[in-house]
Parts: sequence; structure tokens; C-alpha cells
Amino acid sequence: MKKFLKRALWVLIGLLFVATFVYLFLNSRQKEPEYETVGPETGAVITKSTLLTGTIEPRDEIAIKPQISGIISEIYVEAGQQVKEGDIIAKIKVIAEENQLSSAHSRVSIAENALELQKAKARRTAELYKKKFVSREEYEESQSALRNAEIELASARDALSIVRDGVSSTNAQGSNTLVRSTITGLVLDVPVKVGSSVIQSNTFNDGTTIAKVADMTDLIFKGKVDETEVGLLSIGQPMTITVGALEDVSSDAAIEYISPKAENNNGTNTFEIKAAVRLPDVSALRAGYSANASVVLRRADGVMSVPEAVVEFVGDDAFVYVLTDADKQTFERRQVETGLSDGVNIEITGGITASDKLRGALKQ
Repeated sequence: MKKFLKRALWVLIGLLFVATFVYLFLNSRQKEPEYETVGPETGAVITKSTLLTGTIEPRDEIAIKPQISGIISEIYVEAGQQVKEGDIIAKIKVIAEENQLSSAHSRVSIAENALELQKAKARRTAELYKKKFVSREEYEESQSALRNAEIELASARDALSIVRDGVSSTNAQGSNTLVRSTITGLVLDVPVKVGSSVIQSNTFNDGTTIAKVADMTDLIFKGKVDETEVGLLSIGQPMTITVGALEDVSSDAAIEYISPKAENNNGTNTFEIKAAVRLPDVSALRAGYSANASVVLRRADGVMSVPEAVVEFVGDDAFVYVLTDADKQTFERRQVETGLSDGVNIEITGGITASDKLRGALKQ
């Protein structure tokens, strides 16, 4: 009995060993790969697009600068405020130069003395004219000289007021000390504060910017395009603009400007482009928003296409594997002619027919 059990145990061990060997052998055998098959799509539309990055900016952003130098005494606006053309933005206190101030005071003193002299002459001439000792012509000349002396004194005092205060006594509202907006629009920035010194714009410097104002109803997309693609763009070419900060906000546009000169950015030549932002409501947009513009560079309609993943590229040649036996799943390597690609699908212009089945991805 013991011998029987012992033999049975050895037989069982042998069977387990054989079963393990057979299992490992069968699993070690290489299985024939199985592939999915795909057919060409006819009547497809393939487009080659590029994505341009840029910003939303007002078409015209005006820097408001003073017409005189001085110190900001008052500021009447702040960023985000709407202004009209002619609205007062700030007031400047003039710091007069000593030479100009001294000259203006001297001119007033001379005009006052001249007026006193003409008054005395006019009185004497008037008395003599009453007594018929002088002619009417001399009398009228003395009165004219008196009026001219009064005008000169008023002009001298006005000049002193302009030099000292920057304000004309005859036209206070038109004074250069009042900085006014030159356009109707939104105040984007006020880079100065009360007490800041400002310089007028002249041939030697650009002057101090008091505020930046722009018409936010006329916005443009300003972006960059690589030199390899700029030749495929043209004025009037349509594009679609999307604003990253605003969901579901997009705008159809057309290119209206392509820079004729490249800019070198980190070794890459790029060209500036501009396009108008056409939205029914631009109130949600802000200057400086990041935006993307999608431009269709080339388009092919009604063509035969296949997934680009099934095409094998060797140098300038392209090949696909055409199914020849569905049961054994054998394929024939065949050269094809390709056209436009959108990165996912590629146009096939020759080498296969619409009824062919092509080798696709390996089945898992």
C-alpha cells in the first residue's frame, strides 16, 4: 500500500512537471500579430492651419503729454474712466525761470511808465485842443498813443501771468496748464501723481506722459508669425481669434497688416501681423489680453484621405500596407502619393483605391 502511494505521488509530480513544461512552451511561442484595418475616407476636407499668439490691443493708444513744464497740482481722472475729447485730465503748476520772470516784470514796469507818460501827454493835448492851439489830428494821435500804451500794459501783465502762473488772464480755460484729452476713449493708465514734475514735449525729448487714452471700441489682434509661414499669409486672409481669459469668446477677422520687416527674437525671425477684432460687444475685453489666432494656410476639399498613422515614410517616399488576405491577415506594402496633411489625416492622391483596406494599429 505504501509502495502504491509512493508511486502515485511520483506520477502526480511527473504530470505536474509535464503540464508546466507544456504551459510554458505554449506561452513562449510567438503569436501571429493581429492588426486593425482602416479604409480610406472619400470626400474629406483637410486643412493645414497655424496658430498665432498675440495680444488684444486698441488700434490707437494716445499718450497725453503737457504743453508746458511744471509740477502736477491736480489730477481729475483715473484708470478705467471714460473721457471725451477736450475733457480736463490734469492741471500743472508752472515753476517760472528767474530770467523769464525778471524780464516779464521789467516789461510791465516799462509799460506802466509809458502809460503814465502818454496819459500826461494826452491831457495836455486835450487842453490845448479845447483852446484851439493844436489841430484835431494832433489830438487824435495823442488819444491813439494812449490807447496803444494801455494795450501794451495789458499785454505785458498777461505775459507776466503766463510766465509766473502759466495762465493767461484773457483765456484761463484755454491755458496750457490744463492738460486735456485729445480723443474720446477710456483712460488706460495715469502714470503720474500729484506733485510729480513733468516736461513738455519738444525736439529734444518726448515729454512726460500724463495719461494714456484709447478707443476701446476699435480693437486689434497683434501677433507674430514665423518666417517659414509668413509667405502663406496675405492681406484679407480670414482668421479666427480666441481670447484665453474669456471662455466661449471668439471673433472672425481678416488680416489687415503684415510687417515687411522681420524681428529677431532669440535667433528666430518673426513678422508682426494685425487684424481687427469684430465682436458685437467688446465691453468684456481689456487691453493686453492674451489671444490666439487660427489661420487656414491651405485647404483641400473632397479628397481621399487616410489616418497619417497608417502611412510609413521613407525619405521622400510614402508606403501603406494593403490587406490581401483577410483570413490569414496578410498585407502588401504599396507606395502611395500623398498631398496635404493636417497632422491627423493625410490626403492620398494615388496608389490605392477607396475599396482597399489598410493595416492599422496592432490589436491588444
